[in-house]
Amino acid sequence: MKKLLQINPTVRESTSTGKIMREIGEMAISAGWESYIAYSGARDGIPPHSSKLVPVGSRLDLLGHFLATRLFDAHGLASRRATRKLIERIREIDPDIIHIHNVHGYFLNYPELFAYLAASGKPVIWTVHDCWLYTGHCYHYASAGCDRWQTECHDCPCKTRFPASYGLDRSRRNFRLKKQCFTSLPNFTLVVVSDWMKSELAKSFLADVPCLTIHNGIDTQVFAPEESLADGGVYYLAVASIWLKEKGLEDLAELAGQLSPDERLVVVGKMSESQKRSLPEKVETIERTADVRTLVRLYSGATALVNPTWQDNYPTVNLESISCGTPVVTYRTGGSVESVTPETGYIVEKGDVKGMYGCLQQIRQQDREAWRRSCRDHALRHFDKSTALDAYLQLYESLS
Repeated sequence: MKKLLQINPTVRESTSTGKIMREIGEMAISAGWESYIAYSGARDGIPPHSSKLVPVGSRLDLLGHFLATRLFDAHGLASRRATRKLIERIREIDPDIIHIHNVHGYFLNYPELFAYLAASGKPVIWTVHDCWLYTGHCYHYASAGCDRWQTECHDCPCKTRFPASYGLDRSRRNFRLKKQCFTSLPNFTLVVVSDWMKSELAKSFLADVPCLTIHNGIDTQVFAPEESLADGGVYYLAVASIWLKEKGLEDLAELAGQLSPDERLVVVGKMSESQKRSLPEKVETIERTADVRTLVRLYSGATALVNPTWQDNYPTVNLESISCGTPVVTYRTGGSVESVTPETGYIVEKGDVKGMYGCLQQIRQQDREAWRRSCRDHALRHFDKSTALDAYLQLYESLS
C-alpha cells in the first residue's frame, strides 16, 4: 500500500489548510493509500481524524520557537529536537509522497528537515499557500509594495508582521538560507493555488522548480443557494477568518459611509474590540462561526459579497459566495480576481471604494435571479473540490 505524509502546523478543519489536508487524506484513503499528517501537537492536540496523525513538538518547543521568532527573527530555525523526532518518524513510516503545506508555524526546523529530504530523494510536493517560502521573512509582501525577494531580501518592511520579530532583522540571512535549502531537493514539485502565484514564483529563486496550478475547490453541494433567503432585504456581506489590516477593514468602514438608508453591511470574522469600535454603527458584525449552515444563509441572502483585500492568493470566500449564487466585488489583488468573471461579479482597482460601491449598485439594480443562475453555473463548472482532489491524486500517482 502506498503511503502519503502531509505536513502543516494545524490540522483542525476551522483552518483552510487543515480542511484541505483532511479532504486530501480522505481522497488518498479512498484510492487505497495510507494517509499520515504531521502537525504541531502543541497547537492542536490530537483531534479525531481519518488520517493517522503525527503530532510534532511540545508546548515547551512551541514557546522556544515563539521566542526565537520574536527576538531573533529565527522563524523556522528553532524546534531542532522536535524536527529530529519527526525525521525518525518519517523514516519509520517510509512514505511514497511527502506533501508539504506549511513548515512555518512555530513547530519545525526547516534546514534540518530539508537536509533529510534532500538525502532521502523522496518525491516532495509543496502546495504554496502563501509567500513565506521564498522571502526572507514575510508571508506576503503585496500590501507593503516590496519586491526585494526578487533579488535578495534585506531591511524587511514587514518585520513586525507574521511571523513578527521585534528584535533582530535577519531577512537577508533567512533569504539565503531558504534559497540554499529549498533548491536542494532532487525530486521537488511546487503546486500553486493561483496563476498569480505561479507568475510570482517565476521571479523568485524557485523559478527552475517544476510548478503547476491546482486551484482550491469547495463542496458545492454544501455551499449552495438557500432560495428561501432570496428576498431577505438588501445587505452586502464581507467575510474573513481574521480581519487583519490587509483584508481591507478600513475600506469597509469607508464603504459603509456611502450606503443608503435601506442598505446594510454585514461583516463576518474575528476582530478586536478596537476594530469593532472603528466601524460605523450601521455595520453589523458577526463573530467568526464554525456553523457552515449559518454562513451559507448569509452568503445566499446577500446582494453581493464585498472583498476589499489588499493581498491574497486565492480567497475561498469568493468561491463560497459565488457557489451560493451571490456575485463578488473585489479589488484587483493577486489571485482574488481569478474566480471573478463578468458572469460572477466585478473587479475594481485597489483602494477604489467609490468604484466598489458603484459596482454594488449595478448588481442591486440588475436581475437577482440572473446573477444567482450565472454564479451557480460557474461554480459547478469550476469550483467543485473533486476537481482539485483528482488533480492531486494524479500528481501523486505520477511521482510515486
